[in-house]
Amino acid sequence: MKPFALDPSMTSAAGTFYPTGYVFALFADEAAARSAGQALQAQGRDDVAHAAPDAILQHVVRTLGNADEPLPSVGAEGVIVRRIAKHASQGAHALFLKAQDGDSPESLGALLQSLGAVAAFYYRRLVIEDLIPQPV
Repeated sequence: MKPFALDPSMTSAAGTFYPTGYVFALFADEAAARSAGQALQAQGRDDVAHAAPDAILQHVVRTLGNADEPLPSVGAEGVIVRRIAKHASQGAHALFLKAQDGDSPESLGALLQSLGAVAAFYYRRLVIEDLIPQPV
């Protein structure tokens, strides 16, 4: 598994984290993320990257920048980045992977949930799919 590295293609025109065609999945801790990453690689997904909480906070969360000034962002990407920030600040690790041609939001959600993801987001053109149902 390679380390996660943010590049400009992973942001929206406003500079907020929005890696179209990719999935960002969060796991409770490093062991859960690494185990899931190994399972994904065993299934032929060779593009899996791992992000520790500090990398998430430093690279993904910082893309919010001044998006909330003077008013809070109304874009979904800002809301999702805040959710990612909350998980990372609680010690969550993440996996970042490219969606494959046969992937659907339902199949990705089922797969990641079976691997222990606590949250997962599929960034499609114009929509971010929340893949893991959140407790009410």
